[in-house]
Amino acid sequence: MEIKGWVVLGSIIVVAMMMALGAYAPARALGQSIQSALEAIARQPEASSQITRTFIIGIAIIESIVIYLFVIALILLFANPLLDYLK
Repeated sequence: MEIKGWVVLGSIIVVAMMMALGAYAPARALGQSIQSALEAIARQPEASSQITRTFIIGIAIIESIVIYLFVIALILLFANPLLDYLK
């Protein structure tokens, strides 16, 4: 197999690992943040609006990590910049 084929194969393997870890870690973080927010609301119901606002901002930040990862994965799969160095 040519070196270009190995680079493509390596890119596919790296993207698969990135997507697996990139889906697991934010999902776990979302679960923990939901748990913490519900516990905080249960302890202080009068502060539920502030807790909810902060919770939604936190969820947006966690989800942005997944979106960035997805964009990087698409770049590696379809517009791999490493292949330009092999010509």
